[in-house]
Amino acid sequence: MMMTPSECRSARLLLGWSQLRLSEASGTDAAAIRDFETGRLPPKEGNVAALQRALQDAGVEFVSEIGGGTGVKLTVSKGNG
Repeated sequence: MMMTPSECRSARLLLGWSQLRLSEASGTDAAAIRDFETGRLPPKEGNVAALQRALQDAGVEFVSEIGGGTGVKLTVSKGNG
């Protein structure tokens, strides 16, 4: 399942991360994160996967609900990521 822009924003908020912090953790440019989250520009190949991997490594779980809904939840306490 590929992460959506709203899931990216929600995951960052769960962790208390800024776009800059996610940029540092993922190796993705902060402007690319901003563009992805706002839908301004489509992401470059591999950027969304790198963002999602960094968020997962910090304890975010991406979940699918029966009926087509998706979301994020924190699997570890803040500060462990």
